[in-house]
Parts: sequence; structure tokens; C-alpha cells
Amino acid sequence: MDNRQIENLRQTYESPTLSLSDIHMDPLRQFSSWFEDALDAELSEPNAFSLATVSKDGQPSNRIVLFKGLKEGFIFYTNYKSQKGRNLAENPKASACFFWQGLHRQVRIEGICKKLNAEQSDDYFNKRPLGSRIGAITSPQSEEIDSREWLQMMWEANAAELGNHPSRPEYWGGYELIPHRIEFWQGQPSRLHDRFVYEKTEKGAWSIKRVAP
Repeated sequence: MDNRQIENLRQTYESPTLSLSDIHMDPLRQFSSWFEDALDAELSEPNAFSLATVSKDGQPSNRIVLFKGLKEGFIFYTNYKSQKGRNLAENPKASACFFWQGLHRQVRIEGICKKLNAEQSDDYFNKRPLGSRIGAITSPQSEEIDSREWLQMMWEANAAELGNHPSRPEYWGGYELIPHRIEFWQGQPSRLHDRFVYEKTEKGAWSIKRVAP
């Protein structure tokens, strides 16, 4: 690996400028608009985002998860016993980042995660492909396992035992990241990017400000 080559990696962003008059006063509506743009652009996995959590001793960890809906906040699903699940049980604060490179756009979210109720988690679980449902039941997510062969063997055993209508396990379900800060970033030439930050006020309204790139 050549560090000099890495240092020279860069891209010039050419995008329409983003002004206050271009964005919604409600950040969730603004996110919905940008997400629709990402869908229309047929970007690869536009619902993939980076989720950062923090353990009780202050160690952050980060991974890519899939966005599965928008209500008061941003919905995703996981194993509650996974590293992210354990982190959120200890500290519900989290941050997320969507990056749509093809549109030169980024959305950063900070907030508090809360579990969805069992009915909501059941509803989504039952809509997943059968193989994914068996996989969620089978995998002791984030725990050490002996081998890939062991995992496959356990999946096959569960598939034979559970049939076509397995029930959602109690250790698997949804979270909603309720935001108190959301930033919209639009790439621009010369690194003079447009950035607008929404922050929740004490009265529950949203304030908006432009910040320097």
C-alpha cells in the first residue's frame, strides 16, 4: 500500500448549491425527500447507513445496518444480544450516517434509540424472506463460533425443525433512533460544502442553522 497514492485520492464534487429556501423546515420531511432522490437515482442500497453505538466504558463501535422505515425516527432491526444491542442496553445514545455518493449527499443523525414494541417487530419479521428469518433465529450474533460449517449445520437443522412459519425470537427485533440533531450535507467544489443542521429545541420545535464545511 502506497501512502502517497492514498494521499492523492480525492474527488471534486459538482452539485447544485443548497440554500435554506431549498429545504423543509421539518428534517424528517427533508430526509424523506432526499431518500426518494436516492431511490430515483437507483443507487446501490440507498437504505444502508452507518450506525455508531457506545459501550458502558465509552468505547464506540460502528457498523453498516439497513434503514427499514421512518416514523418519529429511523427504524432498523437486529439481534438484541449483538454488540450493538448490548451497547444500546447500556447506553441508548447513538448516531447514524447515510452517504449517497452518487448524489454527493450525506445525512448525519444523533439521537436516542428505543425498542419497537413486539407487534411491530413481529410484523416486520414475518415479512422477511424465510431464509433470513431462519438466519436470525440461528445466529448467536457477535458471539464466537467454531466454524462456518457449524453455522450452516445449525441453519439447516432449524430450517427442518421450524418449517415455513417460524416465530420471531424474543432476542431479535426493532429499534427506532429518535433524533435530536440531523445534519444535511451537500458536496460542493473546493470543499466549500453546504451543511445545514437541525436541532430539537426544549419546546420540541426544530431550529435550523448553516454551519461551515
